[in-house]
Amino acid sequence: MESFTQKIYKWYINNKRDLPWRETSDPYKIWISEIILQQTRVVQGMGYYNRFVEKFPTVFDLASASEDTVLKLWQGLGYYSRARNLHTTAKLIVKEHKGIFPNDYKSILSLKGIGNYTAAAIASIAFNLPHAAVDGNIYRVISRYFGIITPIDSQKGKTEIQKIANDLITVKNPGFHNQAFMEFGALQCLPKSPDCNSCPLQETCYSAKSGLTDQIPVKEKKVKQRTRFFYYYIIENKNTILLEKRIGNDIWKNLHQLPLIESESELSEIEIINMKTPVNNHENVNLKSISGSVKHVLTHQTIYARFIHIEAEDFYSNDSNFIKVNKKDIYKFAVPRLLENYLNKFYSLT
Repeated sequence: MESFTQKIYKWYINNKRDLPWRETSDPYKIWISEIILQQTRVVQGMGYYNRFVEKFPTVFDLASASEDTVLKLWQGLGYYSRARNLHTTAKLIVKEHKGIFPNDYKSILSLKGIGNYTAAAIASIAFNLPHAAVDGNIYRVISRYFGIITPIDSQKGKTEIQKIANDLITVKNPGFHNQAFMEFGALQCLPKSPDCNSCPLQETCYSAKSGLTDQIPVKEKKVKQRTRFFYYYIIENKNTILLEKRIGNDIWKNLHQLPLIESESELSEIEIINMKTPVNNHENVNLKSISGSVKHVLTHQTIYARFIHIEAEDFYSNDSNFIKVNKKDIYKFAVPRLLENYLNKFYSLT
């Protein structure tokens, strides 16, 4: 009788996707793929991976690039701290490791932006080291199959599943093992409405036999959603527009944006009109339009944005983060997807 792992291996051989990072053992490229695929679906991440390895074929190329270049290439992928950590780590590998990617789990784990899962994935796939990589897919597969009801977002639950994963990992081919389990969770043991009837584990899976696939895995914490109200200013003077760089430890750190005023609550149009603009010259300002509300949903927050279009004569500001940019050059800057989408629409209509 085939074992739990053997059934998943067989399924993987017959169903695995043809992905570019599976065609290499280069730890640099495997690292790039793993960082991109954090919080990102494969279908979306594929294009980013291809562009990244084309633009930065080696860790030296990534390390020598400017942060703005890296962020621009990452634009639209979200969770921009991943890109900043990627860049920081590339420079560290060049400086402290002479461009050679660390080849043991502990050293890989010490790199910025790399946690237990990513370190195990790189160690197993690139260096054939027997470390079990446990991501959301594997949490789901193991908890459902073995009937684990300990919340997977608790430390006890994580420890319990990691132990099982460690017991299952094969020394002979750990990279294959980890990829098979991850792929099984991604394509077969889906988060919602999995097709248990076509699953090779159906007869021995606790959740399938008990009719509990929609209740396992268990989570104890609910993500708190934050609502924010952004008022962006499209401030133009002939062919020039004003941008600013986001600073501080908030979303979209180090990306560029239109000058922004954030409010704790939604403002009326009268309140928007009476707001002090982000520029110092208020005498020759012409209000052109105020957009409707644009909803932008992130994992932990929802943003309602409005865009105030004004023309100003010889605008200036004391804020050093503001820069004057030729309107035709605005797309050279890395901006949040919210702004990219709106500006594409705005300038196609003006």
